This record gives sequence, structure tokens and C-alpha cells, in this order.
Amino acid sequence: MTLAFLLVIATAGAAFLRASPSQFAMRFAVLFVLAFLCWVAGHNSYIAANPNKKPPGVAWSLGLTGEAGYLLALICGLLIGNIVPRAAEWFKLAARPELFIKTGIVIYGAVLGAKAAEESVRAEAILFRGFAAIIEAYLIYWALVYLIARKVFGFSREWAAPLASGISICGVTAAITTGAAIRARPVVPIMVSSLVVVFAVIEMLGLPALAHAILPDEPMVAAGWMGLAVKTDGAAISSGEITAALYYPDPADPGRKWMALTTTTVKIFIDVFIGIWAVVLSVIWSWKIEPKPGGRLPLREIWERFPKFVFGYALTFGAFFAVGLAHKDVIPDLKRGTDQADVFRRLFFVLTFFSIGLATNVRRLWAEGLGRLALVYVVSLFGFVIWIGLAISWLFFHGVPAGAAGGK
Repeated sequence: MTLAFLLVIATAGAAFLRASPSQFAMRFAVLFVLAFLCWVAGHNSYIAANPNKKPPGVAWSLGLTGEAGYLLALICGLLIGNIVPRAAEWFKLAARPELFIKTGIVIYGAVLGAKAAEESVRAEAILFRGFAAIIEAYLIYWALVYLIARKVFGFSREWAAPLASGISICGVTAAITTGAAIRARPVVPIMVSSLVVVFAVIEMLGLPALAHAILPDEPMVAAGWMGLAVKTDGAAISSGEITAALYYPDPADPGRKWMALTTTTVKIFIDVFIGIWAVVLSVIWSWKIEPKPGGRLPLREIWERFPKFVFGYALTFGAFFAVGLAHKDVIPDLKRGTDQADVFRRLFFVLTFFSIGLATNVRRLWAEGLGRLALVYVVSLFGFVIWIGLAISWLFFHGVPAGAAGGK
């Protein structure tokens, strides 16, 4: 049913773009099946299961979360695109990564809107602390990462800006939105996103234990730290759950719930920040980085540069958030509906990674500095992003008791 629905919608879109509907339908179907198989493989318990959520009978797991499906899709696409280039050419008509990712991000707005409404009802005090921490942290993070990428490692602005957003704001969605705002090639934010997923898993496997060791009496600081430091929603929320389980082994303990809630709330409002950042970058790039003659603020250029899909993201977020706040009794229904919609968002994301892999020439990408890109990530993440996040989490959550954080 999912494939049939997406096939009808996508084929109608192909006809609108004056592509052959019959050829598109066949190639999209094959593309979807291959990408979906990667997604399923990425959710295998031995690959994806969290350390504190292993199913019965599963003695070990890589703990990569279901987002490993994105990496498998990228790897599969890379193998096909670089080993069997004729097959990649055959897929070209249906492989539309920019369309896939933008559609997924618009759906994501609705998912976030429902979640934000739910968390705002449950934890007003956490909301204020979390939002204040986000603004302070990411205004510091972004500039530092961008400066290191440009001045120390010699990357162009096309690479440095999505990298700074991917590391400092929220990973995949931030990198994609930044790439659109500065008109980067699609491969740039997607490759940055791939690094984000890899390092998010590393953080998820190490930070909870570190937090418990160095902050034994500050569970809420540890919870806020997971939301600020760990990129991607899946890894951040999983990190919060793992950390909470270390502090409160009893699943029924209310402190465990409040810790997980704090991580989730901070992460959600980091995601909301993306739309604001798209406006900021569009203005900066139009006015200062790539200005046209005249010297005045070029409103038309800002409009042309601004990624229009962010409007869809903002509208879906705003609609679901407003409805949830105005009618608190419908929040459970909104959550159920958006949880189902989120399945399509994840499918569009995995189609994006697979499609980018098909179109990527690995030799050329390595020549552009993929190894150096990973080194920038390592230096930035472990050199200061994690520790600034810890300091800011301490500033806003120090002394806040788990179990009474929201006053409810």
C-alpha cells in the first residue's frame, strides 16, 4: 500500500515535470524497493537495538538505532553508482534527491508540531531552560565550526556552512536546509549528513556513561547535555533514555521520565530553530558573502535564495503546534496521526540517501576532501561542541530536581 501510494503521487509529479510517467513509475518502483530493503536491514535488532532496549534473545547489538538504514542506503547507492554506472544512469529519471528530502522535511514539520505541543503541556519550565540553552549554544557552535572549516582546513563556503549547521544545530535537516539556503550542490549536505549519523552513534554509545560518571548528582544536567550534544533525533532521544536508565534503573521511577522528557524537549526545539536559521543564512549570503552590486540589502535576492520548502515546514509545524496548544485533548490524536506520517518522512529520507549515493563519484568526492571533512567533524565535536554543551546544560539545569522539573 505504501509503495502504491507513493508511486501514484510521484508519477503524477513526474508527469507535471514532463517526464515519461511509465518510465518513471518502473524506475521509481525499483528504486523504492532497494531503498526500503536497506531501511529494513538497518532496523535489524543486531544492528539497531539500543543497549537498554535489546529484544529477548538478542545478546549483542551494534546499537546504531534505526538511522543505520540511512547509511546502508547511501552505501548501497554508492556501490551501484560507482561499480555499475550504467545502472545508476537508468535510475536517473526517478532518483530525485532534492524533491525527496524537501518533501520529508515538510512532513517533519507536522511531526515536530505535535511533539512540541505535547511537551509544552507537560513541562513548561523545561521549555524555557531548553530554549535559552539552545540559543546560547548554537550561536557559539556555528561560528566556531565554520571558522575552523574555512581557516584551518581550507574548505570552501559550500562545504563549511552545511558542516557548521550539521554539527551545531541538529544534523540532517539543518545540513539540508543550509545547503539550500547557500545553493550548495545536493551532494554536499547529504555527505555532511552521513557524517552526522556516524558520529551521532559514537556519541550515543559513549556520552551517557560519561555523563553518569562525571555528573553523578546532576541527572537533569546530564539529560540536557544529551539533547544539546548528540545529533539526529533518534540518537539524541535514545541517549536520553540510556542516560536516564543509568541514573534510575527502575522504569517506574518518575525521575527517569523527566530526564527523558528533558532530552526530547531540548532536541525538539533545536529542530524548530532550523527555519529561523534558514532566514539568517539567506540574509547573510545575499548581503555579505555573495552580494550583488548596489550595497543595499537585496530583498529580491534573499527571497530567491531562501529555501521555499521551509515555508511548508513552518506551516505544518505551526498548524499542529497551534491546534495542540488550543485543544489539549486532541494532542494524543495528533501524535498518533503524525507518528503514521513520520513513516513517510523516513521513507523519503532513505530514498534521498540512496539517490545521492547513485549520483556520487567517490573518487571526485575524495579529491574534494572527504577525509578532511571527517577530521573537521572530529576536531569540532570532541574539541569543543560536546564540552560547550555540557557547560551550558550545567548553567541552565544545575540544581533542577528530576521529577519536579516541570512543576507537575
